[in-house]
Amino acid sequence: MEHEPNKAVSHLLTLGGDERIVPAHADGTNKYHSSPFPRQTVTYASSTANDISASAFEHLTAFVAHNGITPDMAGADYARHLDAVRERLARAYSLPSGTDIAFSASGTDLEYIALQAFAGRARGGIHNVLLGADEVGSGCILSAHGQYFAAQTALGVPTTKGTPVPGLAPVSLTEISVRNGFGDAFDSGVIVAGMRSEIERALANDQFPLLHVVHGSKTGLILPHLDDIDALIARYGNRIGFVVDACQARITSAAIAAYLTRGAVVLLTGSKFMGGAPFSGFALVPQVIAARIAPLGEGMATIFRRAELPARWAGADQLPDGGNAGLTVRLEAALFELERFQALAFSDVARIIELFRTASLQLVERIGGARVLPYPIGDREQAGSHPIEMRTLTTIDLSGESGAIDFERATAIQMAMMAASVRLGQPVKCARFQGLDMAGKVRGTLRVGISMPQIVALAALPADAAERALAQDMGAIAQAFGTARAALG
Repeated sequence: MEHEPNKAVSHLLTLGGDERIVPAHADGTNKYHSSPFPRQTVTYASSTANDISASAFEHLTAFVAHNGITPDMAGADYARHLDAVRERLARAYSLPSGTDIAFSASGTDLEYIALQAFAGRARGGIHNVLLGADEVGSGCILSAHGQYFAAQTALGVPTTKGTPVPGLAPVSLTEISVRNGFGDAFDSGVIVAGMRSEIERALANDQFPLLHVVHGSKTGLILPHLDDIDALIARYGNRIGFVVDACQARITSAAIAAYLTRGAVVLLTGSKFMGGAPFSGFALVPQVIAARIAPLGEGMATIFRRAELPARWAGADQLPDGGNAGLTVRLEAALFELERFQALAFSDVARIIELFRTASLQLVERIGGARVLPYPIGDREQAGSHPIEMRTLTTIDLSGESGAIDFERATAIQMAMMAASVRLGQPVKCARFQGLDMAGKVRGTLRVGISMPQIVALAALPADAAERALAQDMGAIAQAFGTARAALG
């Protein structure tokens, strides 16, 4: 009897998403090798997808039993739960009054909400300016273009990948790189210069420029800077819009408020740094933008349920009135982790993050890698004051002379390490080899990221015990890396 509730909760965690959420391997994990149940692993994969923590799973077991949640959850119950989640998120992040919150079954789906938020602003539709396509989710390139990104939506509606979502404004898409061929991040001024060029082009074509800001890319970049955003607002006013990709959730309440007060829509997920089970997402829409949202396009009814979008948005009552028990429990797990983390004293958070930063940088040296800087070289003098949330992720370049590991081999190493119960973030494409022998090949990387539940657990330990625990984990990572590298030749 003891195991039945656990199986029920695990099953719920795999419902109500697109094809990426379903178990894809014999061990019950999904395509990202994350599990809908707690397990004993050395996991620093919060930049890709987490396993659910034992504490969150225990909480969900009680939550599901107390609320009688079943796969066929009714729409009224779903709406009641999401309204409670809205209130708790507003408290946890101290959101400005009037902020609307919309939910989605993944971070990829959040791009549709951003497009809807600025639809109807220009006759020519939206010109979406994406930053660092290699450093955001792969499906986001399609959803940011107003296109379906999978064979079916979270509602189970069959779709064709790459076809337009009906009713969304015409959307053109362009991408601005955030790093050069050597892997160095571009200065904020360079990014903004590219944005200005795209803005002028869009305005000349009677399009509305929608500019993406990254606050925590796959390698921890924050671009462009707030003062550069302010300069664009001062120059163009409400002829432009901003959406902040903070889907890694490596962002403070103060930073969220800074973006919202500038009229930017902020996108977050509960499954990366926040530590909840994948997939869940929520968009924070400032009051000034929510007041002008155009009636929902017809295709939104293929993606969202009624309760997931604010009731006052025109056309929300035309969305399917059903429940999503899977998203309900995934959001509950994410909130459980967020509220525990936000309850910590800042001094404890800073202490653990510094211990992690030190331990992860020692790991970089131990395996013969180099750190991929999460800021432009020109910002090196300010590196010590780099936002604390960005110090929770260390990206390792494996392309040095001692190994010259390319992207494909790094991916194979990461997969092999999982056999030793060690999970790191997926390799990310952020630089290419420049030498003649490997010219053009993408450098190999690995990402080591800590999560909110890990910080909470380490903060409960004495300082020396937390340091030893991190050192032990980094040692296990180094050993698994060496074994995998040797086995692959």
